[in-house]
Amino acid sequence: NSSDLSPSFLLASIPGLEAAQSWVSVPLCSAYALAVAGNGAVLLAVRAEPGLHLPMYLFLCMLAAIDLALATATVPRILCLYWFGSREIGFAACLLQMFLIHALSAIESTVLLAMAVDRYVAICHPLRHAAILTNGAAAKVGLLAAARGVLFFLPLPLLLLPLPFCGSRVLSHSFCLHQDVMNLACANTTPSVVYGLAAILLVMGLDAVLICLSYVLILKAVLRLAAWRERLKVFGTCIAHICVVLAFYVPLIGLSVVHRFGKDLAPPVHVVMGNVYILVPAVLNPIIYGVRTKQIQRRILSLFRLTAGTP
Repeated sequence: NSSDLSPSFLLASIPGLEAAQSWVSVPLCSAYALAVAGNGAVLLAVRAEPGLHLPMYLFLCMLAAIDLALATATVPRILCLYWFGSREIGFAACLLQMFLIHALSAIESTVLLAMAVDRYVAICHPLRHAAILTNGAAAKVGLLAAARGVLFFLPLPLLLLPLPFCGSRVLSHSFCLHQDVMNLACANTTPSVVYGLAAILLVMGLDAVLICLSYVLILKAVLRLAAWRERLKVFGTCIAHICVVLAFYVPLIGLSVVHRFGKDLAPPVHVVMGNVYILVPAVLNPIIYGVRTKQIQRRILSLFRLTAGTP
């Protein structure tokens, strides 16, 4: 096939299950609905409860907004694939989706790092916590996270824009990722490979290292406490954040491993891992914080009662 200046790509469905795609879409659609409802409820709860207008919960709102944006940038298009067999996606739409996925993931990684720092200051320097992590500081962190995600990952689609694409146009996921699109180019992709790897290491990689470092310092501070009950109580304030970090980084690492070392794996593995990466954090984050935070539980229940018309 000859290359063209504005190619289109074919999104991947789950091979072997094309005849049952409408049934395959049921858990995907259910997970998306749960993600929208859960993250939306967290945003409404924090907005409606003045006692939750604190940096920790503002960071949680940022996570909820990012997860909503990331799921909405991908899942409706995947559902079109499963419901209507619409596999083709235009070049510009693919690059835009790719940029949103990577930039939003970078922003979420930065917010998770900020939440780890919040836990570190609250446990290791409790008397300075209120002075250091104010609502204004949390807002500045949010703006910095957004700028960091955009600046680091805007070059990815720009590096792919001039490349010719010929031969296969079939992607290995149900949405567009940088490495997936890059592998279909029939030209030298070394600059794109080097920059993509550097961006991932300087953002997600560095954030992961700093989060681990913060928890090493937290653990050292907790172990200085005399009573085991007090140690468990203090470290228990970090459990929700640790679970959210794992829900983000485990699918991210799994997807990266599949991309770099899983060329011999069956195609369904790539599709399923991609969908897990998109939806698992969006579904689990509000559940984790909803279970661990009594104020959010109470406010969400009160919102449901008002919606149902129950006094």
